[in-house]
Amino acid sequence: MTATHNDKRGEVAVRPASAPGALANPARARLLGGFGWGIAGVLFIALLWEGYKFFGPDNGVLIGELRVLPRTTDLAMPHLWDMMVRLAEPVTRADGALPLWAVVALAALTTLGIAAAGWAVGVIVGIAFALLMQRWRLAEFGLLPWIVISQTVPLIAFAPVVKSWGSRVEIGSFEWQDWMSVALIASYLAFFPITVGALKGLQSPDRIHVELFETYASGYWPTLLRLRLPASVPYLLPALRLGAANAVIGAVVAEVSTGLQGGIGRLLIQFAGQASGDPSKAWAPIFGAIVLGLVAAGSVALLGAILKDYRRTEEAA
Repeated sequence: MTATHNDKRGEVAVRPASAPGALANPARARLLGGFGWGIAGVLFIALLWEGYKFFGPDNGVLIGELRVLPRTTDLAMPHLWDMMVRLAEPVTRADGALPLWAVVALAALTTLGIAAAGWAVGVIVGIAFALLMQRWRLAEFGLLPWIVISQTVPLIAFAPVVKSWGSRVEIGSFEWQDWMSVALIASYLAFFPITVGALKGLQSPDRIHVELFETYASGYWPTLLRLRLPASVPYLLPALRLGAANAVIGAVVAEVSTGLQGGIGRLLIQFAGQASGDPSKAWAPIFGAIVLGLVAAGSVALLGAILKDYRRTEEAA
């Protein structure tokens, strides 16, 4: 197909028209590009693993007496294909034992449910703090430094304290469950990036737009709902994804620290104790935790599809 136009001399020039659909769906191209880079990253890590295992010394790389890179023996670094084969084998030699991948998947689903509860609490608390600090600048000056300092508390030491306090909570017939302690710790990690991202987004509208709403005598709530919240979406979505990943990390670490059964964190400790006799098995819950974090962060991307009209560009939270 061709198109014509008149040049400055009045002559008619013929030029080829753009191919229909060449730029019809840039969003799909970006999506495919993201998947492509993701697969390339996984392949690079796999090649790096196997390359170091093949060329690296059995005792690892030492600087003096300090080992800076791990040993390359099968006990320390099993081949990737050995790990994949082990995933399809039964978790134990007992009759009727589930495949290793199924055990890891069930544990990952348990941790995912707890992390989702913690993420939801983190979203509520984080957005509440952001609204409070955006509304009153004095609250921002007073709260934000403490919110930042709260993330310096060692999580592995904080988790047993939360479990101990939670075990004493009894309100009527309500009794605190161990998984609630894990969810609370997950929310503790999740709320921080959500608070910072939401606050930055709520403060992002240009002054001229805020003054326009003031000119029309719009109150706080109309300005919040029609200006500040839509403007915060490009900042809030990355913060929600980071909060989801943090919630998974918090849940896994809390399961390890509190000894909660059934989650991926407990499997990490249990299978690590069997690594001397079955090294490939010990890596299965690690893969499960990685996939769990990707699923949690990817699930938040569904919000991006719902709010696509407000996310022309996403800013770093």
